[in-house]
Amino acid sequence: MSHKLLEVNNLKTYFHTPHGLARAVDGISFEILEGETFALVGESGCGKSVTALSIMRLLQKPAGFHAGGEIIFRGRELASLTESEMRNIRGNNISMIFQEPMTSLNPVFTIGNQVAEVIKLHQGVGNAAAKKVAIDMLKRVGIPDPEKRYYEYPHQLSGGMIQRVMISIALSCHPDLLIADEPTTALDVTIQDQILYLLNELKKEFNMSILLITHDLGVIYENADRVAVMYAGKIVEMTDKNNLFEKPAHPYTIKLFQSLPGKMKRGNRLETIKGMVPKATHYPKGCRFVDRCQQSISICNDISPSLHMKENGHLVACHLYSPEFHEVRLIQDSKKEPAHSLSAHTPQEGKILLAVNGLKTYFPIKKGILKRIAGYVKAVDNIDLDITEGTTMSLVGESGCGKTTFGKTVIMLHKPTEGNITFDNVRLNSLSYRELRRYRNNFQIIFQDPFSSLNPRMMVGEIIQEGMDAHKIGRNLNERMSMVKKLMETVGLNPDMIYRYPHEFSGGQRQRIAIARVLAIKPKFIVSDEATSALDVSIQAQILNLFDELKKKYSLTYLFITHNLSVVEYLSDNVAVMYLGRIVERGTTAEVFDNTKHPYTKALLSAIPTIDPKTGAEKIHLKGDVPSPINPPQGCHFHPRCHHKMPKCESTYPSLSRFSDTHSCHCYLYSD
Repeated sequence: MSHKLLEVNNLKTYFHTPHGLARAVDGISFEILEGETFALVGESGCGKSVTALSIMRLLQKPAGFHAGGEIIFRGRELASLTESEMRNIRGNNISMIFQEPMTSLNPVFTIGNQVAEVIKLHQGVGNAAAKKVAIDMLKRVGIPDPEKRYYEYPHQLSGGMIQRVMISIALSCHPDLLIADEPTTALDVTIQDQILYLLNELKKEFNMSILLITHDLGVIYENADRVAVMYAGKIVEMTDKNNLFEKPAHPYTIKLFQSLPGKMKRGNRLETIKGMVPKATHYPKGCRFVDRCQQSISICNDISPSLHMKENGHLVACHLYSPEFHEVRLIQDSKKEPAHSLSAHTPQEGKILLAVNGLKTYFPIKKGILKRIAGYVKAVDNIDLDITEGTTMSLVGESGCGKTTFGKTVIMLHKPTEGNITFDNVRLNSLSYRELRRYRNNFQIIFQDPFSSLNPRMMVGEIIQEGMDAHKIGRNLNERMSMVKKLMETVGLNPDMIYRYPHEFSGGQRQRIAIARVLAIKPKFIVSDEATSALDVSIQAQILNLFDELKKKYSLTYLFITHNLSVVEYLSDNVAVMYLGRIVERGTTAEVFDNTKHPYTKALLSAIPTIDPKTGAEKIHLKGDVPSPINPPQGCHFHPRCHHKMPKCESTYPSLSRFSDTHSCHCYLYSD
């Protein structure tokens, strides 16, 4: 029987703010056993990361403080230790992988220095011994050529490699407990798969426990032993993984499951959770989920529910399971909820709105005093693609494959090196700058990060109206402001919010504002560049529903750039898979997902974390990163990572193999 490694009892962590006392973590209790993975899940703002920082004693003081409760690690109460005593535990016995690896590493120190620093501090060894251990640790986490990487700086490594460095730092002293705070957020599915596989292998090797913090339910299903669902500073449900996924009990947990996109929900509206997580300074008197709950009863407004034992160690903080209110029973079943129909997703045979032929986008590399061209970054390398009016084409692939460059090139934000871009029978790359500017209202782009793409010095109404002014839409200011208010309603925001600034909105609201800005000039074609990648599952569902409603209302055509293949399966009509500047497979969504051909596409699909144990899909673990587009491999670009590599793959790029009028791929496995 496993022993308790960490025990948290009635933990309270509060912050002093100008708006009052923020009760970020407000009386939570849980335990982590030796050798297990315990997961915390919930929306942003629920207190997950603050819980981790509380355990590590890394709260920002004096604003943040330990307001009560116990944190007992191997029999020692951490909250009562001095900073010197805690420093001996932190990094040595308990380590943490932070959410943003790039901002967690010091950009002016080499990778090796930062790994060796922890070893010297906690192991008391010299420089030579620390270097040897650091290189061995870099090798263990799968970093190629660790002796060379030891002397490189963070900016020289990819996102996946940076996360591996963070893991090597965290595990360099073989801790008993590893806290992983969103370790795979915004990573490609293949890199995410590599990182999670690595963590599980090292967990077995070092016999350690993991506190996994994430909002990805698929990641939890494939990696956790037990799960606690957090909402507004409280744990609302806690049980083992199988119980949670087979019989979710709390209305909040059920809604999280219903918000997930996927194949079975195509053509149906995703369930969403209305409203937002309440502010930590103004929690409701009773149940904190009451304002968003469709199952609430009168007692929920006045009395906060405590955790009740539902069955077999399944704890739920909901009055629907309270013995005092046993006559009330939860009627909702997350898998049998009637779905509301949206527009049907069937590929349309109609007019070609966008035709791309032989498209190349190269960026010159200039060196020397005279800045002579020494080579090219081949971001987009000879692509042909047609997008039918009124459909959604998804472009998928790992970071560095050229997806964003392609999206920006087809709407002429990048000048193509070669090839033709024909939009609505007009060849865009033959237009003059003035002609293109007049034509630009026909196509727009929604960027990945709405906060950095919205001017922080302009009010929301001004941001949305700016495009109208440029394209002379509306006869006067009053008419434009009236249109802006209608657009706010269209994207589900209060029109009165037009006098606020971007920083006053949540991530999901900012993305809605970005969508409203795009719609303001009435485009026919929208490029969505990772528009939902960093959003919570509930906010993501709201945005996906909005995309589908707008497509139906305005007859829009989308190019949806993403690495979230569950979103693609739910939303798209057609899919193109991109690898190192070229499209390796394309077809309808059903063809690509149900009759996958290219080994790279198969690897992408197998890497998707799933909550369905019946899929039976075998994991294909890709090794390494996407090669450099400066010097792509000869022959098939994918052959260095392919499990089906043949000799001819290394010499000549494969020609196109067709399986239907719409389904094709470039692979020698299917050549005659």
